[in-house]
Amino acid sequence: MPAHQVYDTVIVGGGHNGLVAAAYLARAGKSVLVLERLGRTGGAAVSTRPFAGVDARLSRYSYLVSLLPRKIVDDLGLRFAVRKRTVSSYTPAVREGRPTGLLVGGGQERTRASFHRLTGSDAEFRAWEEFYGMTRRAAGRIFPTLTEPLPTRAALRDRLGDDTAWRVLFEEPIGVAVEERFRDDLVRGVVLTDALIGTFADAHDLSLAQNRCFLYHVIGGGTGDWDVPVGGMGAFTDALAGAARAAGAEIVTGHEATALRTDGRDAEVDFRTEAGEGTVAARHVLVNASPAALAALTGGPAPEPAEGAQLKVNMLLTRLPRLKDTAVDPREAFAGTFHIGEGYGALAAAYAQAAAGELPAAPPSEIYCHSLTDPSILGPDLAERGHHTLTLFGLHTPARLFARENDKAREALLEATLAQVDAHLAEPLADCLATDAEGRPCIEAKTPLDLERELRLPGGHIFHRPLAFPYAEESAGRWGVESAHPNVLLCGAGAVRGGGVSGIPGHNAAMAVLGR
Repeated sequence: MPAHQVYDTVIVGGGHNGLVAAAYLARAGKSVLVLERLGRTGGAAVSTRPFAGVDARLSRYSYLVSLLPRKIVDDLGLRFAVRKRTVSSYTPAVREGRPTGLLVGGGQERTRASFHRLTGSDAEFRAWEEFYGMTRRAAGRIFPTLTEPLPTRAALRDRLGDDTAWRVLFEEPIGVAVEERFRDDLVRGVVLTDALIGTFADAHDLSLAQNRCFLYHVIGGGTGDWDVPVGGMGAFTDALAGAARAAGAEIVTGHEATALRTDGRDAEVDFRTEAGEGTVAARHVLVNASPAALAALTGGPAPEPAEGAQLKVNMLLTRLPRLKDTAVDPREAFAGTFHIGEGYGALAAAYAQAAAGELPAAPPSEIYCHSLTDPSILGPDLAERGHHTLTLFGLHTPARLFARENDKAREALLEATLAQVDAHLAEPLADCLATDAEGRPCIEAKTPLDLERELRLPGGHIFHRPLAFPYAEESAGRWGVESAHPNVLLCGAGAVRGGGVSGIPGHNAAMAVLGR
C-alpha cells in the first residue's frame, strides 16, 4: 500500500510519460505517488522475453525512439543512450522482371546511385533531397516548441517561417505534395508511409489525420531521425523509474485506479489491489492513460471512440534471410526500415480494401532488425550464433476487421503479411525462425484488439486517439494537457503533442503543475 494518505501529486499510470512527470515533480520537491495497474512500470515501452526459454529481450510493443527531447534526458540525468541506424530504409521491388530496390542511407552518393538504379535517372533523388531538406528545416524550428507552452496556430506558422512547408504539412492533404514532387510509385509510397504509422487514412483524407502523423514522424529531435534504444525500450523506462525513485517519488505496482473525485482544488483517487482497496488524496492528479480512461475515472463524457489500425509482429531468427536483390546485403537492408508492399498504389489499394471491411490481400508492412544496431538485447550465446530479432509493423488493419474473430483474422493476416515478405526473399522467412524451449517458432503477432486487452489502448490505438497538430485549439489550455478539472491533467499519449515515445506530455504536465 502507499506509504501516505496525502500527496502533492498522484499519477495514475506508470508508463514512460507518467514516470517523466514523476521525476520532474519529485526533483522539484513535490511528494509524488505513481499508481500502476500492472506488475511493472513502462506501459507499452517495455522489454520482455516473449519466447519461452530464449534469452532475447525484445521491445515487445513500442520499439523506436524519435520524439524524445535531449532536454528530458539531460534534465533528469538519465543513463540512457540511443544509436543512429546506418541505413534509413530499403524497399525491394521488381522492375522489368528483375529484383531490385531502393536503399536510402550509407551516404549521399550511395543513395543517389540507388535512386538511379531503380528509376533510371537522378530526378527522383533530387526531388527527395529537396523535399526532405524542407522537412528537416521545419523539424529544426517546430521540435523545440514541443516542450514550451502551446503556441497558437499563427505563432507556430511564424516560427516555421516557410509558407510552402506550412501548406504541405498543415493545410493540404500530404498526397498532394507527394504526387506533385515524385513520379515513381515506389518512391511515392516510401514517402507516404510516415503518414500512416498507427493511422488509418488515405493520402488525400480531408481530415488531415495523415498529415498530423507525417509531421510527428519527420520532426523528431529536430532532425527526423528514428533512433534505436540501447538495451531495448525497457532500458529507457527502467532509467526513468530509477530517476523518479532517486528523486523521492513513490511507485507502487499492482495498484489499479478505479475512480477520481475532485472539486478543482483537492482530489481523491480510489484504487484496488489484490490485498484490498484504498484511497489517496492529492492537490493534483495526472492521468497517464487515454482520454477515455480519464473520462471513466471522473465520470465525464466519453470522447469519440478510438480505433487502432496496425499489426505488430516480433520474431527471432537464427540468421537473416537472403534477398532476391543480390546487390544489397541483408545486414544493410534490415538495419533500417525494410518496406514491404508499400508502393503508393499498393497502399491505396490496401486502404480501400480495409475501409470496405476486408483484410488487405497484400498487407503493407515495414520491418527492422534491432539487434543489427544494438546486439545487447540478445544473450551472448544467441549473438555468437548469429541470431537476430525482427520487428514488423503492419499498416491498414483497423480494429473493426478483428471484431468478429480476432484469432482467425490474426492468423490470416499474419500468413498474408509473411507471404508479401517472402516474395522478396531468396528463402522463406519461416526457414530462418528460431524455436523456443518447447520447439515452437519464435514469432508472435498482436492485433489492435490484442493491444487493447493487454495495454488498455482504446481500440488498440497506439496514440490513444488521432494525433493533434502541435498548436492551441480553443480548449487546449496552456500546455495541451489540461482537462475539464483545473487540478486534473492528462499526461498520456492522448494529450496535445502526445503520441510516440517522447516523454513530452509528462514533461508538459509537470510544467503545468509547477506553474511554469
